[in-house]
Amino acid sequence: MYQPKYTITNKILTNIGKIEAAKEVIENAPLVPSFEKQFQSDAIVRTVHHGTHIEGNDLSLLQTRKVLEGESIVAKHRDIQEVINYRNVVELLEELAFKKGGYEIEMLTDIHKLTTDKIVADEERGVFRRVQVVVKNEETGEAILKPPAFVEVPHLIGKLIEFLNSDPAKEIHPVLLAGITHYFLVAVHPFVEGNGRTARAFSTLVLIKSGYDIKRFFSFEEHFDSDPLAYYQALAEVDKQAVDVRERDLTSWLEYFTGVVAVELEKVKEKVRRISLDTRFKLKVGTQVALTERQMRLIEYISDRGGAGMKELRNVLKMVSEDTILRDLRVLLEKGIIKKEGSTKASRYVIAGK
Repeated sequence: MYQPKYTITNKILTNIGKIEAAKEVIENAPLVPSFEKQFQSDAIVRTVHHGTHIEGNDLSLLQTRKVLEGESIVAKHRDIQEVINYRNVVELLEELAFKKGGYEIEMLTDIHKLTTDKIVADEERGVFRRVQVVVKNEETGEAILKPPAFVEVPHLIGKLIEFLNSDPAKEIHPVLLAGITHYFLVAVHPFVEGNGRTARAFSTLVLIKSGYDIKRFFSFEEHFDSDPLAYYQALAEVDKQAVDVRERDLTSWLEYFTGVVAVELEKVKEKVRRISLDTRFKLKVGTQVALTERQMRLIEYISDRGGAGMKELRNVLKMVSEDTILRDLRVLLEKGIIKKEGSTKASRYVIAGK
């Protein structure tokens, strides 16, 4: 059985502490179901966009959103298909996460099948590679990853699945377990194409299946894509070690990975905090706050800037009439969420109780 090698450093402990603190705020935020769904939908769009963009997909975030909403766009067929595929993968994760029993190799191959649908030949979809591959830097031609021989792939993946189903794995923090899985799959490179997306998706499955879904508000792919050099360097740093992927020390990678999770969850935490207006707001208004999307945008803007006048708020909702904005503000005033300071045209709206 695979036994990952790593040391719990102060950096990892600090990152885990930040992750747990953010998770606590996110999971206890007083948001109504409609806004949880909105957060989740936004996270899916960002995950699909950045998860494919880091692999060379040229679609913008807006184009990705349009494709996912069923709109037609002018773009390369492959780029559109990759986005559709990864959206299907995200949906598959939900199904796999609640499947009874442990991890199975078929979970990994099913993810790959969807990832590469209509992109690679059918005989290569969900099938471990039967050739030797080398991953090179596109600019320099330098080999940056030399995966194990193809004959070793089934055995290595089998060992990973065995480890994930073991009692020792259940004692590992879910974020560390996801990080270990992420690295192992990238290093083994089990398929001819689509390994990065498959590895990131399967590591997310590990998080969710470990009960660490955090309401599906996150998109770690966004962070990887924002600084791909750091992502690939963190992987390459471990690849420099022993030839056998099972013997490599994953400490530096886990420091990087937990750092990514901490940064992304803290971003989500701050957004949730702005909208839920922290614990005082929760106690004052209650756990179920029925607001429209427009009203939420007004609250977030006012909270971010410490207050706002009507002129500023008209710029926040440019497609909406001033009368509509005033009606929304009256609702927020009546609910005690905001208050009005001043009675002239120069009056400002601020968050109540702050």
